[in-house]
Amino acid sequence: MNNSNNVKVLVALANGFEEIEAITPIDILRRAGYEVTIAGVDGLEITGAHDIKVHCDILIEDAGIDYQAMLLPGGGLGSKNLAASWAVNEKMLLIANSGAVLAAICAAPAVVLGPAGMLEGHKAVCFPGAEVNMPDFTFGTERVCTDGNLITARAAGCAVEFALAIISKLSGVELSKYIAQTILFEE
Repeated sequence: MNNSNNVKVLVALANGFEEIEAITPIDILRRAGYEVTIAGVDGLEITGAHDIKVHCDILIEDAGIDYQAMLLPGGGLGSKNLAASWAVNEKMLLIANSGAVLAAICAAPAVVLGPAGMLEGHKAVCFPGAEVNMPDFTFGTERVCTDGNLITARAAGCAVEFALAIISKLSGVELSKYIAQTILFEE
C-alpha cells in the first residue's frame, strides 16, 4: 500500500506501561510500513505492568522531533512515569507543536496530556476513572476519539482501533482498512 513511506512514529515507554497499549500499536504501525522508534524513559530496558520487558531503540532524551506522530501508552504507573519525565513532556510539546499527531491511550490522556495543557480545546477519552486527574475536563465515552491531530483511546481493549485511527489520520482510511483486513479486524 502507498502513503506509508517516510512516516516516522515515536513511542515513549516508561516502566509500568500497559503492554497491549504499546505493543499492539507498534506492531500495527510497522505493518503499515511506518518507521516506529521506541524510546525508553530511564533506560533502554523498560518493564511493563505485567512484567514484560521491552528493549527500546533509544532513550527518550536522544529522540529528535522529526516525527509525524508521538504515541503515549497508558497503564497507571506507566502514565505517571511518562508525566514525570521532563524529556517526554519536551518531546510531546515540540512534536505536537510541529503539527504532528499526538496519540495517547488509557490513563495517558488524563495523566500526561491533560496536565501538559494538550487537551485544551479538544475532545478526548481516557480510561474510566482516570478522569479524576483532570476534574475540569469532560472526557467522552467513545472507544477512540480523533479530534484534529489528537487521537485518544480508552483502554487496552481499544488498542487495535487506536492504531488503525492513527494510520487513518497519517495515511488515509484506505491504508487503515487494508491493515484491518490483513489482521482480520474487518472482513
